[in-house]
Amino acid sequence: MPVQYKDYYEILGVPRSASDNELKKAFRKLAREYHPDVAKDKKRAEEKFKEVNEAYEVLSDPANRKKYDELGANWKSGAEFRPPPGWENFSSGQAPRSRGAGGDEFEFQFGGTGFSDFFEQLFGSVGRGRAGFGRTQDFAAEEPAERGRDIEGDIMVTLEEAMSGSVRTVNVRRPAGRSVKTETCQVKIPPGVTEGQKLRLAGRGWPGAGGGAAGDLYLRVRLAKHPDFEVAEHNLIYEAELAPWEAVLGAEISVPTLAGRVNIKIPPGTSNGQKLRVRGRGLPTRAGPRGDLFVVTHVAVPAKISEAEKKLWEQLARESKFNPRT
Repeated sequence: MPVQYKDYYEILGVPRSASDNELKKAFRKLAREYHPDVAKDKKRAEEKFKEVNEAYEVLSDPANRKKYDELGANWKSGAEFRPPPGWENFSSGQAPRSRGAGGDEFEFQFGGTGFSDFFEQLFGSVGRGRAGFGRTQDFAAEEPAERGRDIEGDIMVTLEEAMSGSVRTVNVRRPAGRSVKTETCQVKIPPGVTEGQKLRLAGRGWPGAGGGAAGDLYLRVRLAKHPDFEVAEHNLIYEAELAPWEAVLGAEISVPTLAGRVNIKIPPGTSNGQKLRVRGRGLPTRAGPRGDLFVVTHVAVPAKISEAEKKLWEQLARESKFNPRT
C-alpha cells in the first residue's frame, strides 16, 4: 500500500550531507520550539514534535540513515511512495506473514502511535499477512481452530509519559472475516516504561482460523528523543555548559529535570566531562525508586572577548602556575 514519502532532512532543515553534530543541533532547536509543554498551539506543536522526533530517530542511527539514503534524494516530500521489492528483508523489523489460503496481502495500520505509516513500513515492525478474503464459509468451518498470529507495532513514548504514565488512544486497521475494520484501543502506558518494552493489547492481533482466538497486538516502546536529556536505562544525562571561572572557583547553577529545575553545586576544580549525580531525578522504575540525573560538565570558552577581558586573561596567564601538560 502506497504511503507518503517523508523527507527527513527537509523536516530537520539540514542538507543530506549534515554531520551527526549538525543533526543533533537541528533536532534540539526544533524539539525545544515544538515541545508541547512550551508551545502555545499544543495540538500543532505535538504533531511537529513527533515529526521531528521521527526524522531524528532515523537519521541519528547510522544503519537506518544508510538505508534511508539508499532510497535516493529524488523523492518529493508528500509524494506517493511504495518500498522497493525486498525492502522488508533489510528493514529493522521483519513482519510475520500468515499461511492462510489465498487472499490479498494485508498490512495492519496504526494511528495515534506517534509514527507515520512511512516510518512503520521502512523502519518499524508493522504486521503484514494475507487477509484471506477468498475463503468460503464452508472451508472456514472445516478448518481446525487455530489461534491468530501476534502482531507488533511501534509507539512513541515521551519522557514525560515515561515519568508519569498516560493513556493513549490508538487506531488499528485490521482484518475481520472478509472485511477490514478500524478499531479504537486505549493503550495504558505505565510509569517507568523502557526502550524496547512491549505493551500488550489482548485479542487485537491477527484473527484466528476455524473459530480460534485472535492473536495479540504488541506495541514496542520507542522513547522519544528529548532536547535536553539522553536516557541510560532509568537514568537521565544532561550536559551543562560551564564558564572557565565556574569550573575553577565552583558555582551554583540551575539545571532542568522532568519535574522542574533544580539548583546544584559545582565544586571548585571541576574538570571537563566530569559527572555530577543528582539522586532520584531520573525516570521511575517498576520496583519503586527513581533513577538519577547525571550532569556532565562541559567547560565552554568564549569565542570573542573585549580588550578589557583580554588583559585579564593575559594577567592570569602571567601569574598562574598551572600547566595542564605537566
